[in-house]
Amino acid sequence: MPFFNLSLGISVLALSLLVLLPFVAMVLTAADGGLAGFWQTITEPRVQAAIGLTLKVSLLATLTNLVFGTLVAWVLVRYDFVGKSLLNALVDLPFALPTAVMGISLATLYAPNGLLGRWFAPFGIKIAFTPIGIWLALVVVSLPFVVRAVQPVLAELSVEYEEAAAVLGANRLTTVRRVVLPELYPALLMGAGMMFARATGEYGSVIFIAGNLPMKSEILPLIIIGKLESFDVTGAAAVALFMLLISFVILFTINAVQWWLTRRGGGV
Repeated sequence: MPFFNLSLGISVLALSLLVLLPFVAMVLTAADGGLAGFWQTITEPRVQAAIGLTLKVSLLATLTNLVFGTLVAWVLVRYDFVGKSLLNALVDLPFALPTAVMGISLATLYAPNGLLGRWFAPFGIKIAFTPIGIWLALVVVSLPFVVRAVQPVLAELSVEYEEAAAVLGANRLTTVRRVVLPELYPALLMGAGMMFARATGEYGSVIFIAGNLPMKSEILPLIIIGKLESFDVTGAAAVALFMLLISFVILFTINAVQWWLTRRGGGV
């Protein structure tokens, strides 16, 4: 191909400057404290609580969007109705809005005296300033990842397969389980991986609704900000590196499973 060497060189240079070098700088900064300092930082009780909360809530948000994001994509692809274009545009709204705006809006709505939160307060249910609020914020800001990953696959999936399954006597549940979902697995995994990576590092939309109570509703990005504000750059880099390792392992596992499913589907 013409200009291959030039294109490859520009691509490698751009990736090195924008992606590789910042990661290398973070690793070198975290290495200033040594392995013992790194382990001591990530095993602090406050950091451990933030790690557990971040991973747990991110996983719950991912599972939630796998269900509801797939349903939204299904409605957008398979049905025609008034306002479909508006609904399709609303899916991308979390990408268009600044995350801080989304966080303030959610906190205003679900605060104990908010428009929606006041209806839960009499039952002793508190949404804002609790882990439930964190889960809600992550669900909102990461919904487009699943919808946009599944939507094109559903659009290419012919309805004739479902009709053939119905003719052969399969009910709707069997058709979804045996015909539709196998085609969606790679896209679902890709969307889930991107969403989980986004959720673990989300800061702007969460900080306003989380409450940021140590050991209760404090997320891992807030730990990093706190260490930077106290001029503990090495500790902040250590926590950031640990987050990077977690995301890398999860994304690598998801990509490996996605590759296996794609290869298996192509071989059938």
